[in-house]
Amino acid sequence: MPDSYIIEVNSETAGIVVRGQGGYCFFASSHQFNRLEGQLFRNAREAERAARKLVNGDVKAAA
Repeated sequence: MPDSYIIEVNSETAGIVVRGQGGYCFFASSHQFNRLEGQLFRNAREAERAARKLVNGDVKAAA
């Protein structure tokens, strides 16, 4: 299983997630995704869903 993944939303790089103790930590690659910076996710798919929700304006669900 890889230790890191690139997260993309609508062909734009949102950031990367890196596996560590407790889950995958999100590192934003643009200001648009700073709200997710440092958050832990169970897996890369969960981080991708949060980034998509953020882009779609569903800020509460993304946080």
